[in-house]
Amino acid sequence: MLKLVVLLLCTAVVATDSKKDVAAGPRLDNHQLYKFSYRTEVLLDRAGGSKTSSAGYRITSDVSAHLVWRDPGNKDDQLIQLAMSDVGVESLAPRSKRDLLKGSTAESLMGKGPLGALTRPYMIHLRNGKVKAFYSYREEPATIKNLKRGLASLLQVQLNTGKVIENDVSGRCTVQYRATNGQVTRTKLLETCQTSETGFTTHSQVLGVSKKASSVTSFTLSDGFIESAEAEEVHILTANSRRSAGVKVVSRQSLKFVGRAAGPLEVPGKDVASVVASVDAKLAAVGVMAEQVKSQCKGCPTLVEHWQANKDQFEPERLSKAMAPRSFLAFIQSIRKATEKEILSVLKSASKTALPQVVDAVTSAQTPASLDAILSFLNFTDAKGLVLQERFLYACGFASHPNEKMLQSLLDISRGKIGSSEIKESVVIIMGALVNKLCLKGGCDSPTVVQVKKMILEGPESTEVEAEIQMFLLSLKNSLLPEAIPIFTKYAESEVGAFCTIALSALQRYDTKLITEEVKSMVNRIYHQNRRIYEKNVRSAAADVILSSNPSYEHVKNLLLSIGNLPHEMNKYMVSKIQDILRFELPASKVVRHAMKDMVSHNYDRFAKVGSSSAYSGFMAKTADVSSTYSLDILYSGSGIMRRSNMNIYGASSGATLHGLQVAIEAQGLETLIAATPDEGEQDLESYAGMSALLFDVQLRPVTFFKGYSDLMSKIFSMSGEPVNVVKGLILLTDHSEVIQLQSGVKASAEFQGGLAIDISGGMEISLWYRESKTSVNNRGALVVTGNVTVDMDFVRTGMEVSFETEASLDFITTVQFSNYPFLVCIQMDKTTFPFSEYLTKYESLPSGKSSVSSKGRKQLVPGSEFPLHQENSNMCKKVFDSDW
Repeated sequence: MLKLVVLLLCTAVVATDSKKDVAAGPRLDNHQLYKFSYRTEVLLDRAGGSKTSSAGYRITSDVSAHLVWRDPGNKDDQLIQLAMSDVGVESLAPRSKRDLLKGSTAESLMGKGPLGALTRPYMIHLRNGKVKAFYSYREEPATIKNLKRGLASLLQVQLNTGKVIENDVSGRCTVQYRATNGQVTRTKLLETCQTSETGFTTHSQVLGVSKKASSVTSFTLSDGFIESAEAEEVHILTANSRRSAGVKVVSRQSLKFVGRAAGPLEVPGKDVASVVASVDAKLAAVGVMAEQVKSQCKGCPTLVEHWQANKDQFEPERLSKAMAPRSFLAFIQSIRKATEKEILSVLKSASKTALPQVVDAVTSAQTPASLDAILSFLNFTDAKGLVLQERFLYACGFASHPNEKMLQSLLDISRGKIGSSEIKESVVIIMGALVNKLCLKGGCDSPTVVQVKKMILEGPESTEVEAEIQMFLLSLKNSLLPEAIPIFTKYAESEVGAFCTIALSALQRYDTKLITEEVKSMVNRIYHQNRRIYEKNVRSAAADVILSSNPSYEHVKNLLLSIGNLPHEMNKYMVSKIQDILRFELPASKVVRHAMKDMVSHNYDRFAKVGSSSAYSGFMAKTADVSSTYSLDILYSGSGIMRRSNMNIYGASSGATLHGLQVAIEAQGLETLIAATPDEGEQDLESYAGMSALLFDVQLRPVTFFKGYSDLMSKIFSMSGEPVNVVKGLILLTDHSEVIQLQSGVKASAEFQGGLAIDISGGMEISLWYRESKTSVNNRGALVVTGNVTVDMDFVRTGMEVSFETEASLDFITTVQFSNYPFLVCIQMDKTTFPFSEYLTKYESLPSGKSSVSSKGRKQLVPGSEFPLHQENSNMCKKVFDSDW
C-alpha cells in the first residue's frame, strides 16, 4: 500500500513537471541570436478592384532577436531584444511611367535620424506568448515606434486553441486562436478592438458607409518556436448609396526564420524593470498600443487662401453644377483644421451672394471653432438677417454628427431675443431634429437633451397661440420621441385642421410597433367621423395612418365599406389609394387583398367612382445598392380646386429607409373665386395656400403663399409667376471619418463625404381670365460623394480617392382648367436628362515635394423621362394640351 502511494506521488510530480515544460508561447534560448527576414506592406485599392488599380509600398528589413532575461521560475516569462537592419522601401503599385521610390534608399526617404531610430534596438516583455510591455525611446517619432510595435505584435502567439483578449498595436481586441499540428491561426475580431482614436459617421444608414474588416495571422512552429508568421488584414469601406464607390486597405506582414548564431548572454536581475534599466537607462515602457500620429500638411493652403482660390464656386449661379458640392466638401475639410479667428475672417470677407453658402459650410464643419465662429457672426436679434440665420438652422438640422453643444446653442438662442418670428419657429423645429439624432447616438439622457425634451413636450399646452402650438408640434414631429405619441393622439382630434394634419403625419413616421390600439381607435374615429365632421385632407391623412400602421382586417374592411359614402373626390382618392397599395405591393396589400374578397366591400358600385383625385407610387431608380421610390397623392375639393398634393421620395438600402423629400401643398377656402359651394365641414375655412417640406428626415418650417381673402386677391393680381423658395443651399449628406490602425503599425485615415447643392421652390398661379390654375414644385440638385483613404508615414504619403457625381432636376406641375365642368386636371412629373460620372484618383508624395497623381473616370448620360401616373391623368393631359380642345 505504501509503495502504491509513493508511486502515485511520483507520477503526480512527473506529470506536474511535464506540464511545466509545455511552452505557452515561443521561447528563446540563452546565448543565441535569432535571425529573421521581415516584410510589411500596405496596399490601397478599389473595393472590387485588382492590383492594376492599386497604390502602396513595402518595407523590408532583417530582424535579429535574442533573450535578455528570463524569470528563473517561469520559462515563458522573457525579456527579448529586437533590432531591425538593412531597411528597404519600395513601391507596390504597377506603373508604366513614374515611380517615386525608384532608385531611393531608406536613408534618402526617411532621413538619417528616423532611420537610425527604426534600426535602434528595443525590447519586449513576453509572458506566456503575450506582449506585456514594450520598451523603446520616448523621443522617437510616433510613426517609427508604431512600426516597431507592429513587429512586436506579430510575435504574440499562444500554442493552444481558445479565445482571449489581447493588447497589441491595434488596441485591446478579442482574438481567436486555433492550434493544430505545428500550425496556429490567429483571427483578430477587429470590431471588438478598443482604441484611443475615435471618429464619427452619418446617422443615416442609407447615406452612410459600410465597413468590413478581417485580420488573420498564420504561424508555422517547430518545437514551439516561430518558423514563419504570415498576416493579412483587410478593411473595406463603401458608400451605401453606391457600392462601387469603395476603397480597400490591405496590410500584410511576413516574418521568416533564417537561422541562428551565437548571441549575448542573459543579463542577471530580479525583475524586468531593473534589467531594462541596467541595459539602457533611456529605454522606457511606452505601451504596445499605437500612438496617435499628428499629420502635418506641408505646403497646404490656409483657410483664407483656400477661400480666395475657390470663392467663385459658392456663387448662387454655380449651385446647379457638381463643382459646387465638390468645392463645398473640400472647404469643410479646410474649415475643420482652422481656428475661430480664421473662420470669422472668411465669413466677414465673403460677398453678400456667396455668404449663405459659406454659412452652410461653416455650420456643417461641426467643430468647436466653427460653431463658435458662426454664433459670433450671426445676430439673431436682427430681423434683416433671416436668410443667414435660417441657413444656419437648417444646416444644424442636417448635421451628420451633432453634439450636445450645438443643441445647447440653439436652446440659448430660443431663450434670448429673436428679431424674426419665422426664425423663432425654425429654432424650435430644428431642436426637435437634433434631439432625434442625439437620442439615436445614445445621448437621450444628457442634460441638454433632457431640457429640450421637457420644453417641446410641454410646449403645446403652454400656449394658446396657434402658430406656437404648430411650432411645438412640428418640433415633436422631428424628434420622434415615443413620449410625444399621446400628444399627437390628442391634437389629431383638434378642431384646428393644421394641428390635425401635423399630428397625423407625425404618427405616420413612427415605427408601427409604437402605434397602439388606442392610437388606431383614435385614427379610425377621425376617418369615420364618429364624433364630429372633419375636413377631407384630415380624413385622408387619417386613412394614410390606418393603412400604414399594420391595419387589422376589420379596420380595412370598414374603410372599404366607407367608399361610396364619402364626399365625391374623396371617394376617388380612396379608390386610387387602395389600388395603389395593391399594384405597388405596399405593406398593407396582403390584408387589403384579403378584405376585398368580400363582395360587399369590393364591388363595382364602390370601385367605379370617378373624379380627379389620385394616389400613385412608382420606382424612380432601382439598383443593387439603393432603390428610390416616389409617391404622389392629390386630393381635390368637390368644386375641382386642389385641396392637397403630397409628393414623397424615399431611398432604401440594406433594409433601412430614408425619407429623402416630401413636398406638400395645401389650399383651402378658394371656392369663392369660382362661386362654388364648399364641401362638408369646410364652409368656414379661411382662404389659404402654403407649402411644407421635409428633407432628409427633417421637417422644415412651412411656407405660406397667401392667407386671407385680401391677401389672396393681392397675390392674384401681383403674381409674377416666379416660384417661392422653400429650401436652397449646400447640405452635407454623408460624413464618415475614422483612423484605421493596422497591425503592422501603419495608420490609414479614411474620409467619406457626400455633398448636395439643392434648390427646391414652389409656386401657385391663378388666372381668373383664363380660368386656369397651376401649381409647381421644382427640384434642382447636384450631388458629389467622395471616399478618400490616405496612409501617411512621414517619409512617404500614398492615397486613393473614389468619387461619383451627378446633376439632376425634377419638376412636378399640376394644371387645372376650370372654365367648364368637370374640371380638367393634368399632373406632370418630369426628370430631365442628367450626367453621371465616376472617378478614381491615386496619389503619392514625398517630403521633398516630388509627387505623382494618376486618375481615370467614366461619364454617361442618363436619359430623362416623365414618370408614369394613372391612366386617367394621361387622358386628361391630352385634353389640357390639345390646342383644338
